[in-house]
Amino acid sequence: MPLRFTSKPAVMKTRSLVRGFTLIELMITVAIVAILAAVAYPSYAEYVARGKRSDAQAALLETSQWLERQYTVSNAYNKKGDGTTIDDAALPPLKEKTADVYTLKFGDKNTAANATATPSSAEYSLRMIPMGSMANDRCGTFTLSSTGGKDVSGSAGKSACWDR
Repeated sequence: MPLRFTSKPAVMKTRSLVRGFTLIELMITVAIVAILAAVAYPSYAEYVARGKRSDAQAALLETSQWLERQYTVSNAYNKKGDGTTIDDAALPPLKEKTADVYTLKFGDKNTAANATATPSSAEYSLRMIPMGSMANDRCGTFTLSSTGGKDVSGSAGKSACWDR
């Protein structure tokens, strides 16, 4: 009887019934996702912090405008039109998303965070003290004075924080 050769050896079986991913394919995918996350997360965190800093700056400017309106009426930064004294408690409330990460008080960047300061009749200095998720922010405390002077207490510097 002559030998017959088949096109497929008897040892090879088709894998058409096997479906799914191999462990190597899965591990490569996980590694790629981890690399992308490691690159993207710091950028995202800085973007979120920049947005919170912008909210703090806007609140400082709004409060400064409020104080200027009080000055127009009472000819003093430390009194309202009705004669009541302006202190930290008398300042307009912050929006909720800003109040969660910053505290608004009178005083300059060198004033201790828990210290109480009040404006004089001729000048004031406002500060936004970071707390919560912004407590260790590179910009630190934002300061705005009645002369329009802006400053920060953090390591990043004024131009990196106020001008961005």
